[in-house]
Amino acid sequence: MIVSEIFNRRFRGFRVIDLVALTVLLVLALASYAFKTFAEGMGADTASVEQQIGQEDRRIRLLKAEIAHLDDPDRIERLSGQYLNMRAADPKQETTPEALPQVALKPADPAPKAPQT
Repeated sequence: MIVSEIFNRRFRGFRVIDLVALTVLLVLALASYAFKTFAEGMGADTASVEQQIGQEDRRIRLLKAEIAHLDDPDRIERLSGQYLNMRAADPKQETTPEALPQVALKPADPAPKAPQT
């Protein structure tokens, strides 16, 4: 039988099946080591990505707080008065929809002319 010869054949004092088993064991050990090293590298990459996500989350919160500050109505009102000389509408300036045609026909106030010297 050919199969029984494989189990009984010897090579330099060792059975061939023992050498094959030892080779398979070494290959498995090296593959396990390589996969473990690869997985540790991926774990380090994952930690780096998680750290970047945390930094981005903090930046997003900071930007949202800045937007809330910039959109503050009191701040906008103060700046519009300070830089654009704007103020809140006077209640006398309000009109009804029925009066809009009359307002549209009213001539605009002429711009003040500069004094001539």
